Amino acid sequence: AADKIRLIPQDFFAELCEQIIQHLNHKIPGVNTAELCQKIQTSGVEINIGDLAKIANILSFLFSTAARNNLSTEEFVTTLGSAGSKLPKHAVQVIRHVWNEQGKAIAVSEDARSVATVGQFVDMKWKLGVAMSSDTCRSLKYPYVTVTLTVADPSGQITDKSFEMTIPQFKNFVRQFKEMASVLETV
Repeated sequence: AADKIRLIPQDFFAELCEQIIQHLNHKIPGVNTAELCQKIQTSGVEINIGDLAKIANILSFLFSTAARNNLSTEEFVTTLGSAGSKLPKHAVQVIRHVWNEQGKAIAVSEDARSVATVGQFVDMKWKLGVAMSSDTCRSLKYPYVTVTLTVADPSGQITDKSFEMTIPQFKNFVRQFKEMASVLETV
């Protein structure tokens, strides 16, 4: 991971660290590694989303462990150095700065940890389509709804999940959402 971190420019590494801290503070639902990976690649650095996700997971683990142990900035940096870490100098500087500025705000309560293990719903998009024909059927005229759910998994990685439904399935889906809304109003 240290070799991959070495590739990431300091400003993008800082953005990644800040997003992770914000996620740990429950200010954002997750870290958008896809968007950040695209920015890094646009700047001319070759890194894939899988490597960036691994780096984000490692940093999230480091920050949450430091918060759980209530480490000061110096204790955190010393621990990073003594753990045989081969982190590049610019990465350690960014981690020191981000932890010094925002690390103390991380609330690692039991309730927050239990919620974080489930993941979090971020957004939902849908569109209506009609299949006109296929290889086996000349005239389908079959309406369907495509739903894309944006979800932050427990580690904070934001992913999209897409699926298609028939119109009756979609109506049932909407009915269930209305039921949930009415139950939530009574709480």
